[in-house]
Amino acid sequence: MITAASLLAAEGGNNPLIPHTYELVVGIFAFFVVVLVVGKILTPRIQKTLAERTELIEGGLKKAEDAQAEAKQTLDAYKSQLSEARQEAARLREEAREQGAQIIAEMKEQAQVEARRIVENAQAQIEQERAQALASLRAEVGALSVDLAGRVVGESLEDEARQRRIVDRFLEELESSNAAGKAL
Repeated sequence: MITAASLLAAEGGNNPLIPHTYELVVGIFAFFVVVLVVGKILTPRIQKTLAERTELIEGGLKKAEDAQAEAKQTLDAYKSQLSEARQEAARLREEAREQGAQIIAEMKEQAQVEARRIVENAQAQIEQERAQALASLRAEVGALSVDLAGRVVGESLEDEARQRRIVDRFLEELESSNAAGKAL
């Protein structure tokens, strides 16, 4: 190390740490050119690019907020419509239940009316058949009693008016004896 320093000292007697003046002037001039280029040309472009990016980001955020607000409004509208649809469905179900109950009640009423009509028709038919059977029985009993009475009396009881009186009297006696037997 000593040899290198002594060589430099022998060369010009200058300190190696201090630059030459022309190097210093060129360095300062280059420094000012770089500062000027950076300050006047690059800095405005960089700031412009940063401003554009800031605006782009802020615009994107604004769009995102608007889209989010619109989505929230759409969701609220959807929920409202869904709620209304559920209420409408519940109302329609209730109406259907009421109509079903009403139809069932009407059908029961119609069935009861039809059953009453059938029972009344059956009773009327039974009463009619009973009256026919009673009339037929009276006629047979009358004919048999007239025939029997004619044999007992020994004379012919062909007169219709007389037959009728005899048959009516016989039936009245028969009914009164049945009524007396039932009363006991």
